[in-house]
Amino acid sequence: MLKYQSKEMKATRLGFGEALVELGRVNQNVVVLGGDVSGSVRTDLFMKAFPDRFFSVGVAEQDMMGTAAGLAVAGKIPFASTYGEFATGRPFDQIRQSIAYSELPVRICASHCGITVGPDGATHQSLEDVAIMRVLPHMTVICPCDYWETKKAIHALMTWPKPAYVRFFRDNSPVFTDESAQFIIGKANTLIDGSDVTVIACGLHVWEAILAEEKLTAEGISVRVVNMHTIKPIDKDCIVKAARETGAIVTAEDHQIHGGLGSAVAEVLTQNCPVPQEFVAVRDTFGESGKGNDLMKKYGIEKDDIVRAAKRALQRKKK
Repeated sequence: MLKYQSKEMKATRLGFGEALVELGRVNQNVVVLGGDVSGSVRTDLFMKAFPDRFFSVGVAEQDMMGTAAGLAVAGKIPFASTYGEFATGRPFDQIRQSIAYSELPVRICASHCGITVGPDGATHQSLEDVAIMRVLPHMTVICPCDYWETKKAIHALMTWPKPAYVRFFRDNSPVFTDESAQFIIGKANTLIDGSDVTVIACGLHVWEAILAEEKLTAEGISVRVVNMHTIKPIDKDCIVKAARETGAIVTAEDHQIHGGLGSAVAEVLTQNCPVPQEFVAVRDTFGESGKGNDLMKKYGIEKDDIVRAAKRALQRKKK
């Protein structure tokens, strides 16, 4: 039996939109900037509640980031949102120069990330965004796992003093964390304890890791599941503890294999506690149009791929 149960299906982007409205009610300095996709990323909820604090920039994502930086300088609390591919790649210069270099607390909130965007195809499947954002000095990078965690991440960012990037997803996904569960930026949550191998996941892949744990447990393999919702600053202590106690690591994410969660974990392991690590991620290719679940299977990033990766890590551990 699953150690965590999915209570319902809700989109993480809905959690984002609802959290913005909640913040807008308690602080009049909260402002939201939207691209030409407000209904999709759910900033329309804030726009309807506080039309005088919502700024639409259309498809001018570079202008969005520059304007958000100016609002932060003026003492406002800006949340800028569009699709992941257009929130990171297109305005990278403005993010680097006006936000990260200046250490301005702009919250860049990206929906429709990962290959699970599905039918929108390769041009909209943001598989490089974590790598792009985490390389920037001063930038915080967060990838929440479900509806409740997305809401908590947005609430935490209202008072966060640094630039931040949050990625979330298009489709409804399992809600399995509790509204009261603790969320601290930079502190991972160990959801399931285990002694043979650790699966460190973020975003939608935390649920995939839970499903994989059930399969592996049925085969007598004890699996630790870690929700690494903050990729930068990453929880080094949690990673090192897992490596020392289980001796094998699997990372799982809806992102390119280069530069994402897996790379961040590997950086910690090589410097502190080298153990076998296997990567479940998109392997240096663009995606294609299709159903999200079908694409996860084709590109090797679903629960069964985590199971196989865990077994490979265990075999390497024994050598």
